[in-house]
Amino acid sequence: MSVSEKNSVVEEDQPDVSVEDRRLLRKVDRRLLPVFTLLYLLSFLDRSNIGNAKLDGMITDLGVAPASYNTALAIYFVGYVIFEIPANRCNPQVWLPSLTLVWGIVSICQGLVKNQAGLFGIRFLLGAAEAGLFPGVIYVFSVYYLRRERSWRVAIFFGGSALAGAFGGIFAYCIGLMNGVGGRSGWQWYVRALMHHLINTTSKRIFILEGILTVAISLIAYFIVPTWSHEAKFLSETEKTRLLDRLRADSDAGTDQAFKWSSVGDAFSDHLVWAYAFLFHGFSFVLYSFSFFLPTIIAGLGFETWQAQLMTVPPNVLASFSIWTTVYFSSRYNARAPFIIGAAIVCIIGYILLITCTRPGLQYFGVLLAAAGVYTGNSLLLSWPGENVSGQAKRAVAVALQISVGDIGAIAGCLIYRPTLSSRLYRTPNLIAIGYLLFAIVMVTYLWVMMSMENRRRDRLLPKDEDETEEERIRLGDRSVRYRYRI
Repeated sequence: MSVSEKNSVVEEDQPDVSVEDRRLLRKVDRRLLPVFTLLYLLSFLDRSNIGNAKLDGMITDLGVAPASYNTALAIYFVGYVIFEIPANRCNPQVWLPSLTLVWGIVSICQGLVKNQAGLFGIRFLLGAAEAGLFPGVIYVFSVYYLRRERSWRVAIFFGGSALAGAFGGIFAYCIGLMNGVGGRSGWQWYVRALMHHLINTTSKRIFILEGILTVAISLIAYFIVPTWSHEAKFLSETEKTRLLDRLRADSDAGTDQAFKWSSVGDAFSDHLVWAYAFLFHGFSFVLYSFSFFLPTIIAGLGFETWQAQLMTVPPNVLASFSIWTTVYFSSRYNARAPFIIGAAIVCIIGYILLITCTRPGLQYFGVLLAAAGVYTGNSLLLSWPGENVSGQAKRAVAVALQISVGDIGAIAGCLIYRPTLSSRLYRTPNLIAIGYLLFAIVMVTYLWVMMSMENRRRDRLLPKDEDETEEERIRLGDRSVRYRYRI
């Protein structure tokens, strides 16, 4: 059986996967997935808890103009995009925990700002600090797992973002119950509960407690996050050899490739790499505008602040289960594009219900559908370049480029959901969100068609090109006639 044939079925359903390989995968999963999912949960929590803080009075307490709140959201992504440098060649054992430590400290500083200028500056620094986590983790997955094995792991990892929204909502609800106690706003009690003797009462903010949690976990992460697969100390020499053999048979991940600037040029000149980036651009607009403004939208349905905080939990929990269920079937049937399109359609239906219905129950149901669709679509599309771009340096650039271009969509979303367009539950911005989702569907269709055509072309050429050596296959990467795109 050829490598391309083996890749057509998820590993759990393959009779040729040995018991030793299954045991090896479980060992790698236990080492990578819990810590990376937790780090991403903290990352998403620290960037999006500003939505809960806004609902609990942050804007008024800091004297920030309502329109400037949108600017503060956008500035985060400016820092994120600028510093989305492909530093994936750094040792992840040091690089990823260090990033977490830095943004945890910055998150604590968010709670110490006293005016609008301070808020703008600290949001930029937070974006810069968090920029390397996601592409770094995706790249680490690519040097531990076969191509067919990555989407499920990325889904578990990305599910942390939805769980962060649920956790943030519960936490905000609990603290909101303390609103007015001791003459303090609920968001100030985030810190007073545990930090009464350490932080001046005039500078307590919703962010500090969560920032302290991030710092603490980052210090533990230094002892848990693994290094590259060929140096992994948590594997025995036999397990390490087997892991690298599996990777070499599947892609370039098991080889030690020197960095070449030509690979960077290959990434920037590949139309498929740009299509992945524009696909995330469409979904990113919806993902971040939804997560940042969800508490405000739910409050607009007629719920009290504390109720709105609690009611952000079900959409995020549903999103997590939707991610894991959909990606399981996506892997089982070896399909990405139709499931991404389906997720976009579900999200569009949710926005239509939110826009057209007048009953809060139906509108809230629309919120549930929108959450399930946008989070599920993102979890699938973010693993796609890691599966289909070959050549280690090219893949590192492709993943970083996807996040950079995608998060420009997040900047647009933050600026469009402004106070002047907040009437009727942000009806106009929600219509624009539907437009972005339709654009994403076009990008998925483009990728689907182009990669299918290229796979068929290579199928016709393969019998004429049997002499391609292993070295040539590695050098050519995804341009090799033997390489098949996962669609």
